[in-house]
Amino acid sequence: MPVSSALRHTVSRRQAMGLAALLWGASAWSQEPSAMEKIKARGTLKVAVYKDNGPYSDGPANDLHGLDITLAQALARQLNLKLSLLPFDAGENMNDDLRNMVWKGHYLGYGPADVMMHVPVDRYLMSENKQTLIFGAYVREHLVVLHDPSKIASVYNPEDLVGKTLSAEQGSGAASALMGYRGGLLRTQVSIFKDGIEAAKRVLSGQMDAAFVSRAQAEAAIFAAGEKNKWALSSLTLPGVMPNGWPLGMAVKADNTALATALDQALGALRENGELTKIFQAHGLTLAAP
Repeated sequence: MPVSSALRHTVSRRQAMGLAALLWGASAWSQEPSAMEKIKARGTLKVAVYKDNGPYSDGPANDLHGLDITLAQALARQLNLKLSLLPFDAGENMNDDLRNMVWKGHYLGYGPADVMMHVPVDRYLMSENKQTLIFGAYVREHLVVLHDPSKIASVYNPEDLVGKTLSAEQGSGAASALMGYRGGLLRTQVSIFKDGIEAAKRVLSGQMDAAFVSRAQAEAAIFAAGEKNKWALSSLTLPGVMPNGWPLGMAVKADNTALATALDQALGALRENGELTKIFQAHGLTLAAP
């Protein structure tokens, strides 16, 4: 065989082998199950929830309780899946939490989950985290002043709290706003506690005059004490505090739109059949429209 003919024969054979490999790779790729198909095959929905985040998710890892836990159970049931919880400690910011629990996984080796609960449904947060899909708002959270109306008749502005003992949650925006108001007008009156429920409990026990906490934290403390009609929850506008509150929802990996759609539909079903309202009532919380 002439050299040129042999060369053409070799090239043709290589091209055929390359084409076969390409076709095999395309076939294998087309057969790769989607993220939703993998979840269904596994039969389990992995849900990331915050640790130490009462009344949404709190307690030991093997006995977590709270509204987010009950809601996650209901959502998994709607999808005909078992629930697997992945509790985690809050990072430095929400971007860290979304990276660790939704789209990449933690450098210590755990995560990501299929879906993360308790995510602010916020446009800026969405724009900063293109690797995630944030959706499914299930409640709107607000900051309130918890107080005994027999001691503080009403709260319309921060000046109504001058001379009163105040409590707030450590590291919270509520604490920062309260202590920073007008250059520290109320700073010396504020005591800081490990969480908002503890801050609220100090008011219920009479140790503090008022607490600036989330509505859910205040309602959870009142519900546990069983003294609903004795206490008032007043709105208070402070610089740096969102007056209309913030919606809380869920987040999945950006390309898992099928799961997001399924969860959104499941949440809608819970809302329509009244189960979502019952979940909130069971925890002593108000279902504020997101």
